[in-house]
Amino acid sequence: MSEAPSSTPASSPSSGVVRIVTDSSCDLPAEVAAALGIIIVPLSIRFGDEEFIDREQLTVAEFWTRVVSSDTLPETAAPAPGQFETVYRELAAEGAAGVVVVSLSGALSATMQSAELAARSIASDESLDLDVRIVDSRTVTMGLGTIALACARAGHDGASIDDVEALATSLAQRTRVFGALDTLDNLKKGGRIGNARALLGTALSIKPIIEVADGVVEQESKQRTRSKALAYLVNKVKSFEGRCENLAVMHADCSDVDAFVDMLRPYYDGEIVVGEIGPVIGTHGGRGTIGVAFHEVS
Repeated sequence: MSEAPSSTPASSPSSGVVRIVTDSSCDLPAEVAAALGIIIVPLSIRFGDEEFIDREQLTVAEFWTRVVSSDTLPETAAPAPGQFETVYRELAAEGAAGVVVVSLSGALSATMQSAELAARSIASDESLDLDVRIVDSRTVTMGLGTIALACARAGHDGASIDDVEALATSLAQRTRVFGALDTLDNLKKGGRIGNARALLGTALSIKPIIEVADGVVEQESKQRTRSKALAYLVNKVKSFEGRCENLAVMHADCSDVDAFVDMLRPYYDGEIVVGEIGPVIGTHGGRGTIGVAFHEVS
């Protein structure tokens, strides 16, 4: 389920505009990204000796099927610099006015480093004239996705690379991501838990609420049931009413996502993009995770 914003153009941007590159941790619906010409560089997922390219060799549904039947937590790996360089060269050939890369939080992954290494390689190639800027989103999943969407719209509307880069940097500082987890097991195993360690050892019925703050996962609160956790997330959005834009919902194979979106609608009159949490974030967050991402209006 996804709802493309009404300002999304019907086709990808042509040459002469600033293009947006991000990575597959953004969890953007493919059709929404394609409509704005956003290029998504995939990370890889490893189950034991088997390695897959996110969403190319392993769909989100296939990932969750494997997770259920696997005794061990899958591993994720950042894209190689060559993957980004290939994309940069393709965009240069298409006549892009410049490229802004909005990356998964540098505190959680080496993805941004790969993007930077590729940008240096492009800069040293005298046969190419392509300005590539890298922005650390300091966030994850649809938090990253909403930044990429907003920047792609600006690029499509003719914004300069300086303006698009400035927008990405501003949004990275104003992006809020809150999620309700069904379990902390995956975060614990994956070492991505940050200050949420305080939640470990609580009763199994507790549903942790996490926040992505300054690029890492932090404990925000905890609720006793899933219904209370969803209501808490709705109230969180309500508390930003009038100061919230580009609201998105993300979920990890959740059957209650439609009901959750309906709960949010009274407090947000814009369109809501819904993304499926895929392998990159789902590996750490776990099945059943549901959350919201939005930009706080300054």
